[in-house]
Amino acid sequence: MSDLHTLIREGLSHNRGGLLGSQGYILGVDLGSYGLRTALVDLGNSTIISSDAEIDQAEPDAIVEHVIGMARGLLKQADVSSDRLVRVGVGFGGPIDLRRGVIRLAPRMEGWENYPLQERFEQAFDTVTLIDNDANLIALGEAMFGAAKDCQHVFYMHLSSGVGGGAVLNGRLYHGATSTAGEIGHAVVGRGWDGNGRPETLEELVSIRALLRRAKSLGLETENLSDIFSNHPAGQQVVHETVELIATRCAQIVALLDPEIIVLGGIVVRMGGEAFVQAIGDKMHSCVTPQFVRPIPIVASTLGPDSVTMGAVALALDSLVD
Repeated sequence: MSDLHTLIREGLSHNRGGLLGSQGYILGVDLGSYGLRTALVDLGNSTIISSDAEIDQAEPDAIVEHVIGMARGLLKQADVSSDRLVRVGVGFGGPIDLRRGVIRLAPRMEGWENYPLQERFEQAFDTVTLIDNDANLIALGEAMFGAAKDCQHVFYMHLSSGVGGGAVLNGRLYHGATSTAGEIGHAVVGRGWDGNGRPETLEELVSIRALLRRAKSLGLETENLSDIFSNHPAGQQVVHETVELIATRCAQIVALLDPEIIVLGGIVVRMGGEAFVQAIGDKMHSCVTPQFVRPIPIVASTLGPDSVTMGAVALALDSLVD
């Protein structure tokens, strides 16, 4: 993968020429998807500095204060005052109410419901702040800087402790009527592995916990995701079933959104590697009905741990042309 400096430089030159000035700074923040991460982009020189830390507090206010302190540290490092910031972008691992600027739900972090995230950052930096959920930001980041660079129609699927997604249509994030577009993990896909019982969502079947639970039912008891992608027969069965599930969902996305490319990310994809992504792509193409048949790349995300901060930067950049 190219380093962040190269990605920023290429992204600014290829994607958003004629920005609202080529001066000032943008701050990108990842609040919890990969710990805490901040990035400060100099629009004039197309350079970036960044920092990261583990989450060692539990209360939302304490975590926000910590990451705000990290961001102020970057400003100090760059010898830049906060009045030089033209935008702040913030990503969070859960649904966001964009109209009110608050967190709707925090599946993996307690106490964040209705937290006024946008307001906190605007108070801290006196700068226009945009917030969004992590999967949406990764989708936009991959479209501007990463695996889908220069594509206008992109769908991103995130496979980790949860299953999320984001859609970039006509080069812009698509949020839907209530800011919840792209939440593919909550789509009902069937009645479980055995075809019986209540309908289950994609997340209930292919999240990390679900994969380990399915492996256990087949005789492979482990807490290590890498064992799923081993030569163990139960692991191979789980991978086969997972490929089928994800590929059919991707075929439905093709029929619904007509993307140029589908990007897959998250720890499940990183662990599965190229063979896993290739298997999903091959199966998806066999599921696409004839009227939609065309080469549609399915690729792994490339931004890695910096994907949310890069997406937050992309969101901020996008807002400068509005």
